[in-house]
Amino acid sequence: MIALSEKYALTIDEAAQYFNIGKNKLRELTKEPGCTFVMYSGNRCLIKRQKFEKYLDSIVYL
Repeated sequence: MIALSEKYALTIDEAAQYFNIGKNKLRELTKEPGCTFVMYSGNRCLIKRQKFEKYLDSIVYL
Protein backbone atom coordinates (compact mmCIF):
# COMPACT_ATOMS: atom_id res chain seq x y z
CA MET A 1 0.00 0.00 0.00
CA ILE A 2 1.25 3.47 -0.91
CA ALA A 3 1.65 6.02 1.89
CA LEU A 4 -0.68 9.02 1.66
CA SER A 5 2.33 11.35 1.59
CA GLU A 6 3.49 9.71 -1.67
CA LYS A 7 0.18 9.70 -3.53
CA TYR A 8 -0.46 12.24 -6.28
CA ALA A 9 -4.19 12.51 -5.57
CA LEU A 10 -6.22 11.75 -2.46
CA THR A 11 -9.88 10.92 -2.02
CA ILE A 12 -11.93 13.15 0.27
CA ASP A 13 -11.60 10.56 3.06
CA GLU A 14 -7.83 10.27 2.62
CA ALA A 15 -7.36 14.05 2.44
CA ALA A 16 -9.45 14.55 5.58
CA GLN A 17 -7.24 12.08 7.42
CA TYR A 18 -3.96 13.40 5.98
CA PHE A 19 -4.64 17.13 6.46
CA ASN A 20 -6.82 16.80 9.57
CA ILE A 21 -9.64 18.76 7.92
CA GLY A 22 -13.29 17.74 7.98
CA LYS A 23 -14.82 16.02 4.95
CA ASN A 24 -17.59 18.61 4.66
CA LYS A 25 -15.05 21.47 4.65
CA LEU A 26 -13.02 19.71 1.94
CA ARG A 27 -16.12 19.22 -0.22
CA GLU A 28 -16.94 22.90 0.29
CA LEU A 29 -13.43 23.93 -0.83
CA THR A 30 -13.54 21.75 -3.95
CA LYS A 31 -16.73 23.49 -5.13
CA GLU A 32 -15.25 27.00 -5.00
CA PRO A 33 -14.81 28.70 -8.40
CA GLY A 34 -11.25 28.56 -9.68
CA CYS A 35 -10.30 25.58 -7.51
CA THR A 36 -7.01 24.29 -8.97
CA PHE A 37 -6.37 21.34 -6.67
CA VAL A 38 -9.35 19.16 -7.58
CA MET A 39 -9.88 16.64 -10.37
CA TYR A 40 -12.64 14.16 -11.09
CA SER A 41 -12.46 10.53 -12.08
CA GLY A 42 -16.04 9.83 -13.07
CA ASN A 43 -18.09 10.89 -10.06
CA ARG A 44 -15.12 10.55 -7.72
CA CYS A 45 -13.62 13.80 -6.45
CA LEU A 46 -9.84 13.67 -5.98
CA ILE A 47 -7.60 16.28 -4.38
CA LYS A 48 -4.14 16.87 -5.86
CA ARG A 49 -2.05 16.58 -2.71
CA GLN A 50 0.85 18.91 -3.55
CA LYS A 51 -1.37 21.62 -5.04
CA PHE A 52 -3.60 21.47 -1.97
CA GLU A 53 -0.54 21.78 0.29
CA LYS A 54 0.48 24.93 -1.63
CA TYR A 55 -3.07 26.26 -1.30
CA LEU A 56 -2.97 25.70 2.47
CA ASP A 57 0.40 27.44 2.69
CA SER A 58 -1.04 30.50 0.96
CA ILE A 59 -4.05 31.06 3.23
CA VAL A 60 -4.37 32.27 6.80
CA TYR A 61 -7.90 31.17 7.63
CA LEU A 62 -9.65 27.99 6.55
